[in-house]
Amino acid sequence: MIERIRHMIIKEFIQVLRDKRLRAIVFITPVMQLLLFGYAVTTDVNNIPTAVYDLDRSPESRELMRRFTSSGYFNIRYYPESRHAFQDLLDREKVICALQINRGFAKDLRKGLPADVQVIVDGTDSNTATIAADYAGRIIRTYTTNPGSRIPGTYGTIDLRARAWYNPDLRSRNYNLPGVIAIVIMLTCLLLTSMAVVREREIGTMEQLMVTPLTPLELMLGKTIPFAAIGFFDMALVTLTALFWFDIPVKGSILLLIVNTAIYLLSVLGIGLFISTISRTQQQALMATFLFYVPAVLLSGFIFPIENMPQVIQYITYLDPLRYFLVIIRGVFLKNSGIENLWPSMLPLLLLGLTVISISSFRFKKRLE
Repeated sequence: MIERIRHMIIKEFIQVLRDKRLRAIVFITPVMQLLLFGYAVTTDVNNIPTAVYDLDRSPESRELMRRFTSSGYFNIRYYPESRHAFQDLLDREKVICALQINRGFAKDLRKGLPADVQVIVDGTDSNTATIAADYAGRIIRTYTTNPGSRIPGTYGTIDLRARAWYNPDLRSRNYNLPGVIAIVIMLTCLLLTSMAVVREREIGTMEQLMVTPLTPLELMLGKTIPFAAIGFFDMALVTLTALFWFDIPVKGSILLLIVNTAIYLLSVLGIGLFISTISRTQQQALMATFLFYVPAVLLSGFIFPIENMPQVIQYITYLDPLRYFLVIIRGVFLKNSGIENLWPSMLPLLLLGLTVISISSFRFKKRLE
């Protein structure tokens, strides 16, 4: 049995490596997704185009502008001379944030009175607007309460110190790239597994395999084990690139990551096998794969928080293996989480994987018979 499975595995590797399209899926797709999410896809908001309408023209107002510029969040591009020009910059989308410093700003600060500063943000993109308004508010509050300020007598009585755990720099890259591992494994293994069996049927070699001494179990193992190995390879490739190229920390146990990847592969390979049993051509398998893959990513919490989804949709997400693996992999990468913290995600993922692989194996066996 082991010898027959070994030869079947070798055959699968040969087929994958000699096909240019499959080689691209295995080697190029993971790197492309990693670079895309590492450099292009980010929720960080930096260099916000900003205009400042300074009516006070005092050293204090210039110090406030300097702090906006030195924060790295704001790029002051315009200094309008009138209210009309100030509003026109927002209307023509030249700036996202506009700051108006009213007359008497410095005088009110020196007297310890509330000073008027207006911050206007373009709310077309609600996420960017919210973040920009929060950044501006923090800079202004820090300016008026920091003992290092040049304004005497305006120091606050509250010492507020905010700290972010697990991702202290608040870089979205640290949050996104671990998720790329889960997405790459799902996409690669789904495509390869779903198309492998259909390809045999299309080119007429399935009948030849069925008359060999291979049992349905051996044939299924021979078809899935190579793609499981490819899944581990892609996991290692993306992890090493994230670690050494993007400097993403891996604070948890690599062994725990490998074990959970194996559990995750049960679901992914099972779904790919199931797709292969309902498809007659490679085009059908490809379409069915993306019909599952796209909703799985959208409902996993990778892009949109699950808590913000309607209650009915939240229940559906419990059937998505990607949901659980994202929690696990981010916990391992960023939080140094152990089994005692991750078992609420590991257990459902394992049960889901065993269920899916069992149903798919039964259908695969019946299809061969």
